[in-house]
Amino acid sequence: MEDQDQDRDQEQGTPEQPPLDYRFTLANERTFLAWIRTALGLLAAGVAVHTLVQPFHHLGVRRALSLSCIALAVALATGAYTHWRDVQGRMERGEPLRNSLLVPILAAGIAVVSVFAAVATVWP
Repeated sequence: MEDQDQDRDQEQGTPEQPPLDYRFTLANERTFLAWIRTALGLLAAGVAVHTLVQPFHHLGVRRALSLSCIALAVALATGAYTHWRDVQGRMERGEPLRNSLLVPILAAGIAVVSVFAAVATVWP
């Protein structure tokens, strides 16, 4: 019975806070799914590099390139979930949103992957 009262209060909002607009929840979900798509792309790239690309002149560069893509995919998928939960909770409590760490993580990760790719293709 108490759970039903809490659910009704959340749907109707409290006197201090109006109910959460569902569009914000859906936008948060779309953002989460965009990060997951990026992680899936990186995962596919890591598997493809390891499986399809011929070994490079330098030992271990192909493996480093593949593992860096896969590690970045794991970091993004994990970060996307924690960011989604944080944003949802903050919206429900009416708190300001924090900046995301996913953007600098992705930028730094892509820079590392790019360096590995440049070393693999250019260095004789």
